[in-house]
Amino acid sequence: MGVTGDFLRGRGRDTLSAEEVSVLEQAIDRVDTLPPRSVVTRRGDRVRESTLLVEGAMCRYLDARDGYRQLLAYHVPGDFVDMHGYTLRRLDHDVATIVESRVARIAHDRVDAIMRDHPRLAWLLWRSTLLDAAMHREWIFRLGRLDAAGRLAHFLCEVAARMRAIGRVSDDVFALPLTQQDIGEACGLTSVHVNRTLRRLREEGIADVGRGEARIGDAKQLARIGEFDADYLYLDDGPWADTDR
Repeated sequence: MGVTGDFLRGRGRDTLSAEEVSVLEQAIDRVDTLPPRSVVTRRGDRVRESTLLVEGAMCRYLDARDGYRQLLAYHVPGDFVDMHGYTLRRLDHDVATIVESRVARIAHDRVDAIMRDHPRLAWLLWRSTLLDAAMHREWIFRLGRLDAAGRLAHFLCEVAARMRAIGRVSDDVFALPLTQQDIGEACGLTSVHVNRTLRRLREEGIADVGRGEARIGDAKQLARIGEFDADYLYLDDGPWADTDR
């Protein structure tokens, strides 16, 4: 499986033809290894290529005037972290790695060729940006309507579902290389609040987060606390699985 093997995996990957996979692979200019905690793109930067996360973990975020960072997205392998930059030409937020990450770069002139010569593959690239938008809407709901435990539970459920879709969950355990501060920045909580809530989830046997991984002990209870329904992720085994045009 090439470097694009996790693109749309579990969320419509099976609709890619062998020819489309080949076109996407051949469009890659290079594969880079980026150090942990490094900024890849700054807000306002002109972007001339799109970045596919191959291995590792990345995030999108904004910095407030007081220095507090708000995570806008958490990216797992198979995600294009900036495909929207193809049409917008610049980003209105920062993109950074969380751990050492491998990324594939596709220059925008090659994306132009895909848009011109491979309309169905172009449709699938567009679909990937719409999946991002669906997650953004759910994050707004999470931050606006859920309490601390609900926000954290929802976040864990979402990452677990996305990691399972790409085959990265084993015995209900998956990599989660986030500090408690990172989790707080994703959920709009202080580190103290995150620590307290994680301790509660651990003591009740619902979830255990630490040492770079998460273990789900009671998925149904975690989903109940987080008011989590995976329909917005458009998973292959969900109610929105039909991707035929």
